Amino acid sequence: MKKLLFLSLLLPAVPVLAQLAAPPQFTPQVKEYIKVSAPVVALTDAKVIDGTGRPALLHQTVLLRDGRIEQVGAAKKVKVPAGAEVINCAGKTLIPGLVMLHEHLYYTMPAGGLFNIAQMPYSFPRLYLAGGATTIRTAGSIEPQTDLAIQRLIGEGKFIGPDMDVTAPYMEEPGMDIPALNTIKGPADAAASTKFWADRGCTSFKMYMHATRADLAAVVQEAHQRHLKVTGHLCAITYREAAETGIDNLEHGFMASSDFVAGKATDACDYPAARQALQRLPLGSPAMADLIKFLISKNVALTSTLPVFEPYTGREVVLGGGLDALVPQLQERETATWKSNQGKDTASVALFKKEQAWEKQFYDAGGLLVAGTDPTGAGRTIAGYANRREIELLVEGGFTPLQAIKICTLNGAKYLGREREIGTIEPGKQADLVLINGDPEKDIRQLRQMEIVFKHGVGFDSPKLFESMKGKVGLN
Repeated sequence: MKKLLFLSLLLPAVPVLAQLAAPPQFTPQVKEYIKVSAPVVALTDAKVIDGTGRPALLHQTVLLRDGRIEQVGAAKKVKVPAGAEVINCAGKTLIPGLVMLHEHLYYTMPAGGLFNIAQMPYSFPRLYLAGGATTIRTAGSIEPQTDLAIQRLIGEGKFIGPDMDVTAPYMEEPGMDIPALNTIKGPADAAASTKFWADRGCTSFKMYMHATRADLAAVVQEAHQRHLKVTGHLCAITYREAAETGIDNLEHGFMASSDFVAGKATDACDYPAARQALQRLPLGSPAMADLIKFLISKNVALTSTLPVFEPYTGREVVLGGGLDALVPQLQERETATWKSNQGKDTASVALFKKEQAWEKQFYDAGGLLVAGTDPTGAGRTIAGYANRREIELLVEGGFTPLQAIKICTLNGAKYLGREREIGTIEPGKQADLVLINGDPEKDIRQLRQMEIVFKHGVGFDSPKLFESMKGKVGLN
């Protein structure tokens, strides 16, 4: 259970930086992975799941021109322009590019006996895009200067990766022996850190487990003055207190809630007590229903990060099938950990199922549920592979495939304030979409059969990107 304590060194949420108007000049190293680059592309005879939650449409043609979606309509009615590159999508499905809000550019790499994480500046951006994520928020930064540089390099066509909403370093009071973790000392320091990183281009902020109510108030004040958003992986602060203070987003569904600890001390983090309180809380608890209602009244979004909590027993070693992405030593580490946990995580299984149900309750009550993966914790969660797994787990938890895809596309875009640009397949929007060789509405695991990921109308070869990073995660 200790691993779950650290499983989310997360970051804040906020709008994504404006993208370059002109298409980038891709380097030869990037062009190697581009499958479609024509200015006009016709995707014909596809099934379209548009991200709005509306029923899918069959036999559709989607026209892309100069990085935008020009037309969506019945194949018999859409005229394909002369000179367009035509891609026959019969038997295939188009979904919007994923907008995932709890991503990191680092991975679990212990420092001796201490939990720690290390930056993956090359492999993770590639894997996110390969896994269909065309926009991410880095909800937890250990090298913000690196994240900002990667954002720039991607925009200039020198790196492969998604559009990025970069979160500042964690806002965390001293309390954890994690070498890579940033710490602050009091609200004045929190406010100064917020100003410093906002000036350098960070567009989201994240409170962490030992941050106090005063710290949160200081960060919210500074961030909101700039129309930037604040999220949190909390513990010392309850969800109700955070909502009252003006937080925009809460991470890990309800798994980080300390609201149900009897006699909880103010501004004190007792993670084991918080977890035990959730384990005791009945699934149909009126107290949880009341908290959900309060969060929705305060317009607080909730981020589902199911992959990082997924139990061991009877499930994949690495979520989404990405074991061979790891360097051999890490494959051995993860396999050994997986074997040792088989049949020993009944408490985690029970709480995981409750978390899935609570997220559904929040969504059904009208809350804005968004999603991410949190590639940290024990090390089973890897960029790209886990993004597709998050959608599968939402469906496992009772969402329809259409709802799960909406949560991971349009809902994320709404949170970022970018729903007019991204998140759905509609005319006029940025041409961010994913071509799948199959039908995820019939079998959600067919999401894993991604062929082409279009970002700004440029089609990247998903299988080739995944193949290029096999055995690389853990190096860079």
